[in-house]
Amino acid sequence: MSEFTRSAQSACAAMRAVFPPTPLMRNEYLSERFGADIWLKREDLSPVRSYKIRGAFTAMRKRLSAHPDQRHFVCASAGNHAQGVAFACRHFGVQGTIFMPVTTPQQKIMKTRSFGGGQIGIRLVGDIFDQSLAAAQAFCAEAGAHFLSPFDDADVIEGQASVAVEMLAQLERAPDMVVLPVGGGGLGAGVTRYLAEAGVASALRYVEPRGGASLSAALAEGAPVTLAALDSFVDGASVARIGERTFAQLRRTPPAHVLIAPENRICVTILEMLNVEGMVLEPAGALAVDVLRELAGEIAGRTVVCVTSGGNFDFERLPEVKERAMRHLGTKKYLMLRLPQRPGALRDFLEVLGPDDDIARFEYLKKTARNFGTVLIGIETADPVNFEGLFARMAASGFTFADITDDEVIAGFVI
Repeated sequence: MSEFTRSAQSACAAMRAVFPPTPLMRNEYLSERFGADIWLKREDLSPVRSYKIRGAFTAMRKRLSAHPDQRHFVCASAGNHAQGVAFACRHFGVQGTIFMPVTTPQQKIMKTRSFGGGQIGIRLVGDIFDQSLAAAQAFCAEAGAHFLSPFDDADVIEGQASVAVEMLAQLERAPDMVVLPVGGGGLGAGVTRYLAEAGVASALRYVEPRGGASLSAALAEGAPVTLAALDSFVDGASVARIGERTFAQLRRTPPAHVLIAPENRICVTILEMLNVEGMVLEPAGALAVDVLRELAGEIAGRTVVCVTSGGNFDFERLPEVKERAMRHLGTKKYLMLRLPQRPGALRDFLEVLGPDDDIARFEYLKKTARNFGTVLIGIETADPVNFEGLFARMAASGFTFADITDDEVIAGFVI
């Protein structure tokens, strides 16, 4: 047994003083859907509703063991690591200063405060995680505090490896495949190293959000690189640059084993798991389940473990999630319609709608034209096929229109 596997097992045992193993649950719905034996490692059911408590607790425990006089810890986080650090600060009775992006959902900010109690202070800095990280590291140097990295730290990686320790004990056998979400790479690095050094031959697949594919970019360059643009929708996994230590463990990953999940499709998965299974998953927590559809040909008849990494979902985001899911499924579209400025023109348009078509938005964008006005129309329908008939009827009736649903530039201004 390697030193790392012993340390990960020790870290896992130490956690039992704080919380029990998160459940490993066979999911009947997904198993039947994909003709496989699908198990979910429910990190969304940890005390802080994500696996991040593992790395934060382990790193803080080991630091205090080596330096008992350390009384101040600092971290940067989009939410989940912050909650883990806050929980650990309260448990160990130390001070914590937590930097979070201004864009962090209020639900995560409030939960961080509740977990930390009077032991922590929160500073909102920057629009994305990497800006918060820079501010936290600068503050840490000035305050003489100890910085707890959300992923790029040997002790954090060791703590995240406890997911694999529990999974193998609960399943009592090695799964054929493990599907892991990737942000900064702490979970992926920890589980990958543990399985390799424990001699477990499970296949591994990694999942990144399309707007934050830092592992894919690093594999392409052979070293961590900073993404030029970042979509923060999957806030728990949107990291512009994968960690140096985490990439050192993941650098041999075949690029084909890293899957990319589109943000709008993730929304479909979030709603599906909520409506069918009653599971509340945040966008990052849904990543591993989301790519099962792409893996369907590989996993049929096999045992697969998906790590549902977090359930800190702000329900104020539900309307946005529903909107994005419908756009991905093709059941909602936005049109720019050139409407004649005459009595009865709107009635003429309404008559071309089908029985399952519903106007969800109607807004004049240009009212001063003498002969025609430009209208933004949002239409929802029961089946995406209905749009073919609608567009044909609109064209036959002489309406001029443009589908702007997938035009990110125009949609960004008017939708």
